[in-house]
Amino acid sequence: MITMEHQEIIRYPLSTEKSIRLMEAENKLIFVVDRRARKSQIKDAIEKTFNVKVEKVNILNSINGEKRAYVKFSPENPAIDIATQMGLM
Repeated sequence: MITMEHQEIIRYPLSTEKSIRLMEAENKLIFVVDRRARKSQIKDAIEKTFNVKVEKVNILNSINGEKRAYVKFSPENPAIDIATQMGLM
């Protein structure tokens, strides 16, 4: 098992039209993450870094070699607030 620090797992958040739409409609944010990270590691890293509750993590390996994590937050943690905290909004 590979152990990674939270800063190594989360590379950066994506700020695209699709990510803004997901943020508003489904309370989700998209992050580019380390290719070796697993869903459970990504969930722990997001929860500890932003002090929020994560409901679900879905993974997409894009064609350009990036691993993207679609993170759904619990209703008490609006994704817009987290995006504002990161400076995306």
